[in-house]
Amino acid sequence: MKHFLLIYDYAPDYLERRAPLRPAHLEACHASAARDELQLGGAVPNDAPPFGLLLFKAETAAVAEDFAKADPYVAQGVVTSWRVREWVTVVGAGALTKV
Repeated sequence: MKHFLLIYDYAPDYLERRAPLRPAHLEACHASAARDELQLGGAVPNDAPPFGLLLFKAETAAVAEDFAKADPYVAQGVVTSWRVREWVTVVGAGALTKV
C-alpha cells in the first residue's frame, strides 16, 4: 500500500458554488472512507488561493484519480484543477514506509 495526495485547486467562489453539491461530494467521501481508501480530507481555506487535500491509501494512484474524475466538485467546476502525488510517509502511526 501507498499514500496518495489528491490536491484540489478551488474556484475563487468555491464556498458558494459547492453548497448544492456538498451532499453528493460528502457521500462519495464517506463511501471511499468506508472502503479504507480515503483516510483524511479537507480544505486549506486560509491560503491564497484556497485548496483541498485528500489523503488516500491504495496500491496505485488510480483510486485517487478515479475519485476526482467522479467527484461532482470537479464535474461542476468547484475544483478548477486537480493532481495526484504519491506521498511516502515514514513517521507516525499511519505511516506506510517504516524506517
